[in-house]
Amino acid sequence: MDKSRVKILVVDDERGLCAGIQEALKREGYVVDAANDAPTALQMISERLYNLVVTDMKLPEMSGLQLLKAAKRQSRDTQFILMTAYGTVASAVEAMKEGAYDYLSKPLDLQRLRALTLKALEFQALVAENNELRLRLQKRSEPGLLIGGSEAMRKVTELADEVARSEVTVLIEGESGTGKEIVARSIHLKSARADQPFISVNCAALPEPLLEAELFGHVKGAFTGAVADKPGRFQLADGGTLFLDEIGDLSAKGQGDLLRVLEDGTFRMVGGTKMLRVNVRVVAATNKKLQEAVVAGKFREDLLYRLQIVPIVIPPLRERAEDIPLLVESFLEHFASKHQRRRKKLSAEALQLCQRFPWPGNVRQLRNLIERLVITGKSATIEVGDLPDFLNAHDRNATTFTIRPGMSLAEVEKILIRRTLTQVTSNRETAAKLLGISRRTLQYKLKQYGLLGEDEPGAAK
Repeated sequence: MDKSRVKILVVDDERGLCAGIQEALKREGYVVDAANDAPTALQMISERLYNLVVTDMKLPEMSGLQLLKAAKRQSRDTQFILMTAYGTVASAVEAMKEGAYDYLSKPLDLQRLRALTLKALEFQALVAENNELRLRLQKRSEPGLLIGGSEAMRKVTELADEVARSEVTVLIEGESGTGKEIVARSIHLKSARADQPFISVNCAALPEPLLEAELFGHVKGAFTGAVADKPGRFQLADGGTLFLDEIGDLSAKGQGDLLRVLEDGTFRMVGGTKMLRVNVRVVAATNKKLQEAVVAGKFREDLLYRLQIVPIVIPPLRERAEDIPLLVESFLEHFASKHQRRRKKLSAEALQLCQRFPWPGNVRQLRNLIERLVITGKSATIEVGDLPDFLNAHDRNATTFTIRPGMSLAEVEKILIRRTLTQVTSNRETAAKLLGISRRTLQYKLKQYGLLGEDEPGAAK
């Protein structure tokens, strides 16, 4: 452990004691800050990531336990050691139940403080290692669908990271195969609920008679076949995240039931009389235009407003063809490892052909194709002739594109620039000459239309 990189915060309203503890830990090689009240400590925690907080239980404006709870909401991995007088040991034990690592009785034994500090930091390192292992295993088991350097995908990932730090309800919109559940899982894993359950429900797969029981559970005898109490998805997700996929297919009754739970967090099990309360964050997803469904009377407007506190729209793959090389590279690496095959690559011509295809099944369709090519490909380089017929057939028929009356000039220009770069030449200088504009103007328009991230790796110059 490099102690010079470990940051510790000491909190105590006794200034002399606080300074003494700070100095003792500094001598051990740690970076140590000090605060004499809880509000100052919380401000410091919001501005700097601390590995460990050593705090007194009794502070003027809030207790050490209240400080712990507030700080954990900002930085759940920060460890806490509570200092307490002998008369408040019970409170320290309660704090340990809330996530404190341990406590020390006053007057302090500095030798024990040093030993406990080291143990708390070792525990934190172990937790971090386990979290990294879990993420590595998850990455191996399922390749990411959200890879990409395009401006559109950067906005998606940045917004997902931002809402993960909150508790708001999120609605993820996008076509089938764009990776809506992957975004939902990403939000969950980066939230304070990461160690709690992530429960997924496909609303389209729940028939009306079973919907209420699946979501809210049932008691014994509630209906024929209910031989025992069974918890519903909301109960299973208590403390964690409930992902409601294809929310646009939820029945009218299901929409009403869901709205009531979202509003007050309470419900009854089917056949039950007791009101139950759960602490669940809801993330919903749809491949339908819910606003159009509201106008058509097929979806409740009040439910849409309740779900759509933060909307995240995932663009289809055809609108971010510049991300295809990164996705292909990721899938090739993943499936070669998964199926124990030698690494393969796509030839430049094969990759350009993939970029010209509209991918109606989106990233999922591309992923499945790459897995197939990894398994069936005979050589290390996948050529155009190794690609399926539907790709080549589309390419032969894609020499023109349709302009619809009512399209804006910007839409037409965006399509023309993308088609030129993917179907004619990937060299920007040559493309600019064909389009009759300067290379600088082309670069500006690529950024303007979200066709290129500012630092896109591997872009053709």
